[in-house]
Amino acid sequence: MNFHSIPKPAKTGFNALAGLLVCGFLSAGPAWAELPNVAKPSADKATLNYGLKATELAGGWYVIAGANDDFSQANGCNIINTGFYIDDAGVFVINTGTSRIYGEQQRALIDSISKGKPIQQVVALNLHPDYFLGNQAYPKEALAATKVTIQGIKAEAALYETNLYRLCGDWMKATESVFPSQTIVPEKLNKLGGKAIEAIELKGHTDSDLVLFDPDSKVMWAGGLVFYKRIVTTPHARLKPWIESLKKLQAMKPKVVVPSHGPVSWGTEAIDQTLDYLTWLDTRLTQAAQMGEEMNEVMKQGAPERFRSFAAYPAEFYRNVTNLYPVYEKGALGGF
Repeated sequence: MNFHSIPKPAKTGFNALAGLLVCGFLSAGPAWAELPNVAKPSADKATLNYGLKATELAGGWYVIAGANDDFSQANGCNIINTGFYIDDAGVFVINTGTSRIYGEQQRALIDSISKGKPIQQVVALNLHPDYFLGNQAYPKEALAATKVTIQGIKAEAALYETNLYRLCGDWMKATESVFPSQTIVPEKLNKLGGKAIEAIELKGHTDSDLVLFDPDSKVMWAGGLVFYKRIVTTPHARLKPWIESLKKLQAMKPKVVVPSHGPVSWGTEAIDQTLDYLTWLDTRLTQAAQMGEEMNEVMKQGAPERFRSFAAYPAEFYRNVTNLYPVYEKGALGGF
């Protein structure tokens, strides 16, 4: 669900076959678009247990998958993929989830796998609440994001808290925003501990979409720029820059893509699918505005059949139109 419109463990790995595929995917080539056997969470509302599980990817990366769904109390409002990398010096965390409870359970899971190694850095890939509201579980000095993301978090945090408390209920107990204290300069972030990475700041989903790419394993943490088998969220979106950002990600030729929402995938499948949807949406809204269609007409017609099986359809599609169509209407009227 669009958080602007809403009213305020053990490690599990691949099976033997999947493990062989992950170890050898650079030479063998992917067999599936969706990475097989990534462990799914199993939220228990009665005990407020997210049921988080970690799956090891290539290059020493781990992903903690979220539900491919809309925010709900049934899934604990856990719809984001988070992750981490363990280095000799410590642990590097990517995104901390929607709540203090998530962050604490994520930290406990990471500690069980790393044997209690220190947390070196915790990176929020953009300003949306499920990227940073679990920050309370981590040392403040380790929390990091780009300058634009930090500014956005500070501006939006109170609204996020209010809306998510109303939607997610007890899962949000004692959750308070803790702002990143480290400012990431992407062109200077070329290592996580001893691991070489490429950090790229793009835009479109938000004004600062940080992407982390491991050039050795070719694992890409694509953040909010990529949604797989799920309709995109658009509270801060601008479609044309987003489309251009996705083309840049395609050109990097990743072998594994971890989107923030939806399944982990092989190759560029998830990027291609997001690009297909956004290109269609941009064209549809442009043509509708030029023809003078009402917003309700656009929503009623819906999306093409190939998108209708995506998670959060049609609700998120309706929010896409609500968020974006006024801008296209204004453009069709010459900006007035």
